[in-house]
Amino acid sequence: MGIFSGLSKFGLGGLSDKKIIEDKPPEKAVREPVPEKTPEEVEKDSVFEKKMKCPVCDLMFPMLKFRPGKVKLMGSDTDLRPKYEKADPLKYDAIVCTNCGYAGLSRYFEKVTGKQIKEIKEQIYSNFKGIHHPEDMYTYDDAIARYELALASSVVKNAKNSERAYTALKYAWVIRGKRESIGADKSRVDEIKELYLAELDGLQVAYEGFTLALAKETTPICGMDGDTVMYILADLARRLKKYDEAARLVGTLIMRQGLNPRLKDKVVDLKAMIVEEKKKLNAKEEG
Repeated sequence: MGIFSGLSKFGLGGLSDKKIIEDKPPEKAVREPVPEKTPEEVEKDSVFEKKMKCPVCDLMFPMLKFRPGKVKLMGSDTDLRPKYEKADPLKYDAIVCTNCGYAGLSRYFEKVTGKQIKEIKEQIYSNFKGIHHPEDMYTYDDAIARYELALASSVVKNAKNSERAYTALKYAWVIRGKRESIGADKSRVDEIKELYLAELDGLQVAYEGFTLALAKETTPICGMDGDTVMYILADLARRLKKYDEAARLVGTLIMRQGLNPRLKDKVVDLKAMIVEEKKKLNAKEEG
């Protein structure tokens, strides 16, 4: 009589000769391939809605925030714009109160004085017609509009030149992000040109603002030491084709005692770019 001899009463007598223990290699689990998420899906998964109290109108408003660490940092542009894989967190750094229109970068948004609040209420709140609040993610156009409002608020509240410059720099970065997202679409050539010119406008404001900030404000400036701000200025000058000024700033940095080694490597690379671009420009003008 075996262990399975009683199975016949259940109609399972055919199993009575089956071995319970068998020495055979385990079957390998077959893993189904996980489909790769699209950039839009990655961005939506990385964003969440948060309620925030406006320091100007004292009302709660919704905003979208990007969860830190959700996307991989791939590197940076020469002006230190960070570049990430599949999503652009820079789109979420300009905060806008949907009630009154006051806006600013996250590092500055809550830092307003009574006098600044008065000016914002008179010049922005009283005329503000509202702004669309997406539920899942900001498009580049959403982000650009928010940066424009942040720049407007920085002017109205008479912010330091460093704040205006940093806001303009990030505005230019977001426009560059949109331009890059379009790629080489020949049907959108005119739009790409317009975005490039708008980016240059932002970089020009950043260049002027950081120049004044470096001369009149104490460091750190926007969380950066003086050498880093000077490096950014040098690259902005290059991008604006102010090659003599770019070369002067790079020369000053290279001679600086105690310059951070990583920054020095960037300065050396930037110097080579400036020399090469100036050479090409001169050849073009002579030809």
